[in-house]
Amino acid sequence: MSIPLSEILAKKIRILIQEQALAVGDRLPSERKLCELLNSSRAPIREALRILGSQGLLQTRHGGGSYIKKDYAEWRAEFMTPVNALLQSDVYYRYDVLEARRALESSCAWFAALRATPKDKDAIERSFDHLIKLQEQNLVFEAAKADAQFHLAIAQASQNAVMLQVMRGLVNLLFSTVHENRRIIFQFHDRRAVEKLTQQHHALMESILMGDAKNAKSHAERHLDYVQHSIRKVEEDDARRQRLERLKVQLHN
Repeated sequence: MSIPLSEILAKKIRILIQEQALAVGDRLPSERKLCELLNSSRAPIREALRILGSQGLLQTRHGGGSYIKKDYAEWRAEFMTPVNALLQSDVYYRYDVLEARRALESSCAWFAALRATPKDKDAIERSFDHLIKLQEQNLVFEAAKADAQFHLAIAQASQNAVMLQVMRGLVNLLFSTVHENRRIIFQFHDRRAVEKLTQQHHALMESILMGDAKNAKSHAERHLDYVQHSIRKVEEDDARRQRLERLKVQLHN
């Protein structure tokens, strides 16, 4: 069953809202401009705006255009509320996030290698360079955010509207888990871990730039496997140290 054109256009308009960083009260481009931007006629554009209005994202004023009614980040966050609640109740749900990322991002990498435009490739390279610069300055929090943006640039390059929307919906969750993952991996300031992640990101980027879909998918999978393995090792080492400390206390008592 094919997806109605109006629903496809509604998704594209949501992407446009985020890309242009439109806030509550801002006006969308006119219907005529949207037709040009999305290569569509007015009837399906109007239906797409009606859909977004029914979802509470837009408010259309007769003769006055369409305006942002609800902050996009807030609207998107509602979708992720159940997952965020799980993560807050049990940090080990991060492994479910990593599994989901592995499945999604390996596919994004595959399609990015096949479909990335010169503009997409430039965005990926700039994201990578920015990440490296922040790592060299030892700005862990900022580097975690740049790490997430690097992966989002790859999702953008996949040219798959559904995967891109899912990735954009996960961006806040992605950032929080990337930040936590990197904090755990780097808590002992292990430069080898930093270098390993850098090598993995570079190999992933190069595969996409060269159009090598098979290797891009493989590098994405190995990268997230390494992250998950590293986190488990740190947690196991930490638990082992805590057991030894408890044993020392018992022996001294």
